[in-house]
Amino acid sequence: MAAGTSERIEGELSENIVKIKRCAAVVKGGRRFSFAAMVVVGDGKGKVGWGYGKANEVPPSVEKARKEAMRSMVSVPLDGSTIAHVTEGRYGAAHVILLPAAPGAGVIAGSAVRAVCEASGIHDILTKSFGSNNPVSLVKATFAALKQLRPKADVERLRQINLA
Repeated sequence: MAAGTSERIEGELSENIVKIKRCAAVVKGGRRFSFAAMVVVGDGKGKVGWGYGKANEVPPSVEKARKEAMRSMVSVPLDGSTIAHVTEGRYGAAHVILLPAAPGAGVIAGSAVRAVCEASGIHDILTKSFGSNNPVSLVKATFAALKQLRPKADVERLRQINLA
């Protein structure tokens, strides 16, 4: 399976391979390759997780990453098919801004951020990334942004106002 592909797995979860990295260690007999995979898993209804797995072959590294992604799933508060408010996240040199979009706008995002948004069930969103374009850092920055989201009802209750 190539990087950037998506498939359905057990219980209606979608798995998206964001990046597969190959590392070479030079040993006496030549080069020994190992692989690292980053996978995003989501149910399309507000639950999404990411995982990073390393192994000597590609399929075991993807499997390890998928299992870690299943364990690290978080809940994302959705407002219809978009998010409730503007949010931004940082991880290392990666900086991601997520903006709510009108219905029908689609997911306007790069491949790493798009994988997270589509897996979580966000169908209309505008995004912009700054700094690093490393897919691993971008996924982590996107999760940092999604963790800052609050449902509209919580914001109304905390501010004691009606956002209509």
